[in-house]
Amino acid sequence: MTQTADAAIHQEIGQSWATGCRQFALRVLRGIGQVTFLPRALTGTLFAAALFASGWEYGLYGVGGAAVGTLVAALLGVEKERLTLGMEGFNACLVGVSCAVFLNPDRLSSVLVALLGCAAATVATAAAGRALGAWGLPALTLPFCLVASVITLAAPGFARVWAGGGGIAAFPQAVSGARTGLQLDDAVRGFFAGFGQIFLMPQWYAGALVLAGLLVAGPRVAGVACLGNVAGMATAWALGEPAAQLADGTSAYNAVLVALALGGVFLEATRRTVPYAVAGAVAATVCAPAFGALAAPVGGHMFTWPFALTTLVFLVAARSFPSISSPSGPCGD
Repeated sequence: MTQTADAAIHQEIGQSWATGCRQFALRVLRGIGQVTFLPRALTGTLFAAALFASGWEYGLYGVGGAAVGTLVAALLGVEKERLTLGMEGFNACLVGVSCAVFLNPDRLSSVLVALLGCAAATVATAAAGRALGAWGLPALTLPFCLVASVITLAAPGFARVWAGGGGIAAFPQAVSGARTGLQLDDAVRGFFAGFGQIFLMPQWYAGALVLAGLLVAGPRVAGVACLGNVAGMATAWALGEPAAQLADGTSAYNAVLVALALGGVFLEATRRTVPYAVAGAVAATVCAPAFGALAAPVGGHMFTWPFALTTLVFLVAARSFPSISSPSGPCGD
């Protein structure tokens, strides 16, 4: 009888452990999906596949970052609903990826910086959520932008962290001599790369997997994202952005995120809000070089600052426009 009871207890413990691991894995995958406001495990899986397709280190740092952020939030007692929806994983995921991109991912110091950065992102998420929540505004990717900017700006001061030897990036030069003519292959590659650049990945095939993750959420979501992408690329091309930047996707990824945020997540998708979302995407594209210029002299990166700040401005402004200010919530499973 005792052996039978012990076996039953061990089986129950094993089942509980398996259930807990499964729930945690779902939270992590949903957290990766939340980078584009989609708490869907399948979307997160495709996004993770995009990172691994670009390189094992990017996938490991990205998925690991989401896991660390989710775990730290759980240990700090964050409400269960936020954990279940993956709200504590997406900023940490992006911080992890940024460490793999801008530091040497093979170094132990980079792993330690990534772990600390992902934990810090959890604290920054709570602080930004509390501060902006008082005005009914979302924190978006501001925690990621803040933590990643601090890491990239501070890293050159530490020899064991900075793989680039502590060099300072030069201020952007005029682009008058750069090729601005856009070939068809540049446009196609840039369209897909624009989705990949959301995760700092310039490969077109990574972007194709990100787009597949958006398609999982439905044609409306993917359609709004594509509209934002095209609006961003068209605006950058019309203003004479170099073809190389159009082809690597850096001209459009902020526009994609703005279009998603304003075109159905925080504002209800209607015939009025979709043009408003496109206007936001255009604004983010125009502002993006300014953020890049501000960060470049000190070796920084614009990350998703244009998306976050443009979206917040347009959300505040929307309150003065009753025809487009109906609230909406993010899509769930």
